[in-house]
Amino acid sequence: MATASITIRMDENLKKQAERLFDEIGMNMTTAFTVFAKAAVRQQKIPFELAADPFYSEVNQARLKKSIEALNAGKWTEHELIEVEDD
Repeated sequence: MATASITIRMDENLKKQAERLFDEIGMNMTTAFTVFAKAAVRQQKIPFELAADPFYSEVNQARLKKSIEALNAGKWTEHELIEVEDD
């Protein structure tokens, strides 16, 4: 079987973290990406769920905007999970 080289770019810190993880599992970066590619081809999809960060959803952004407007208007209410000390 002939092999081919690929080059990818990623954040240096992410690369180091991935290398440490893969080393703990007992594989190198090449093996990990080969496992990923084989799973993707076999399943005909990315072999894990992808989801957008819900922080940036339209619903959440609208809620944040409403909360900021309430704060700016002096209508701020304390969040139920935040403990507030009385003066």
